[in-house]
Amino acid sequence: MVAPPLTSDHLGLEVLAEVARVLAAGRPAAHGGGLAGGLADVVAALRRGLSLRRCRLWLRSTDGSRYFPIATPDDEPQLPGSANAVPAWVAAGPYRDAVPAGHGGGTLLRLPLVHDDEPFGCFEVIIPEGRHERMAHDVLVVVAQMLAPVVAAYELSADLASEVALRTRELEAQRNFVARIIDSLPVGLYVIDRAYRIRAWNRKREAGTQGVSREDAVGREVFDVLDRQPRDLLKLEFDRVFATGEIQQVEMDSQATGDIRHYRITKIPMRLDDDEISHVITIGEDVTAWRQAQQRLAQSEKLAAVGQLAAGVMHEINNPLATILGCSEALALRFGEQDEYLKIIDTEVQRCRRIVDALLDFSRPKVSSHKEPVGINAVIEQTLFLLKHHDRFKWLTIDRQLEEALPQFPADAERLVQCFMALMLNAMDAMNSRGVLTVRTRRNPLRSDEVLAEFIDTGTGIRQEDLPKIFEPFFTTKPQGRGTGLGLSVAYGIVEEHRGRIEVESQMGVGTNFKVFLPIG
Repeated sequence: MVAPPLTSDHLGLEVLAEVARVLAAGRPAAHGGGLAGGLADVVAALRRGLSLRRCRLWLRSTDGSRYFPIATPDDEPQLPGSANAVPAWVAAGPYRDAVPAGHGGGTLLRLPLVHDDEPFGCFEVIIPEGRHERMAHDVLVVVAQMLAPVVAAYELSADLASEVALRTRELEAQRNFVARIIDSLPVGLYVIDRAYRIRAWNRKREAGTQGVSREDAVGREVFDVLDRQPRDLLKLEFDRVFATGEIQQVEMDSQATGDIRHYRITKIPMRLDDDEISHVITIGEDVTAWRQAQQRLAQSEKLAAVGQLAAGVMHEINNPLATILGCSEALALRFGEQDEYLKIIDTEVQRCRRIVDALLDFSRPKVSSHKEPVGINAVIEQTLFLLKHHDRFKWLTIDRQLEEALPQFPADAERLVQCFMALMLNAMDAMNSRGVLTVRTRRNPLRSDEVLAEFIDTGTGIRQEDLPKIFEPFFTTKPQGRGTGLGLSVAYGIVEEHRGRIEVESQMGVGTNFKVFLPIG
């Protein structure tokens, strides 16, 4: 709709109409120049319509610390110090005074812009002498009354816009902070709504077995993203949480990366309005290390129980063995030491005693009189030196990969030599005295407070089903007569004495890697 035009030729009404048109046009918003841009047009309309010699609007800055002038380019020059005088002018209220004839004559008028007792600016005007002087005064008073609420409203909207922008930045910062917390969690996490659409997907999920980026996941149905899992089973799990409101937890194994990994999947109900369940949070945690630690603990308890049981039995066996050996020696004196059967009895009794001694050594690990700082490389070299004269060891190729400048650690060197010798002899048997034995030392890449010794052979490997049993007493896969099955058990006990651990990696047809981790401190 178009506003009706004026039918009067009254100069004051024409000027007021021009000011109204400027304010109605909303120039500050349209031109992006802020409030000052629109007020400059108002000042120009007043100066032009009322033929003012000086027309200057002093506008308060947004922080209220100063006043700055708005005037046309052809306005009278600004007197020095005027800006500093404006606060006093505003405080004094409306001011009117005659301008001496020597200074051009007319009337000096100062009109503060005040709204709800708060000052926002001040008009500084010189009205020329003439018949329109009173009319110009009245027009300026009306314009000042019009502008005061306009300026106040603009400042209020600017304050509100600043407050909204500040709150928006705070909310965005808080949202980013929460997102970073979720992304920093060492677990995979995603959230779905009741339409099974993904609403959150953290960075750990991006690096998961399927490697789907957040941008490709959020907003899609979870069944389209996790397409390796049966749709019906996955939907049933989510529906159960939505229906019961109970936390659901399952454990699963995966070979997607080539190695067997164990995962604990937890589905947690989420309520936005403390009433109906609106979302389900799914957390996937890799518990492989925890499962391995549990298995090592169970293995230690099992070995301890077997060792105690065997120790009791071996003590009972030692007595008849001593009797048999004594009778054998007596018969040798009577019939001569060259008797074939007596030699067999003596040899087998001595073998039984070695087995008994090894088992007792395993079941009751020796307590070292003292431990002193040793270097892992020196222990390795000493073990290799002792083995180099072994008949079957001579045919092996030894690949030394010993990292220099490794820190020393408190240990019983003799016991470690016994442990490493058992591991190397086991590797020799696995390769049937032919192949490459790699002996590597370094810091544990995952823990700087541990040194790592690795014994890698190129033998036949160990079957996966046999790996949990290799440290058990008397367990062996060697042919009969080639071993007692106590070497690895004794090595396990020695490593535990030093507060370390042994891990085994093996692949059939490729070889085996025994890893011995020993703490530095």
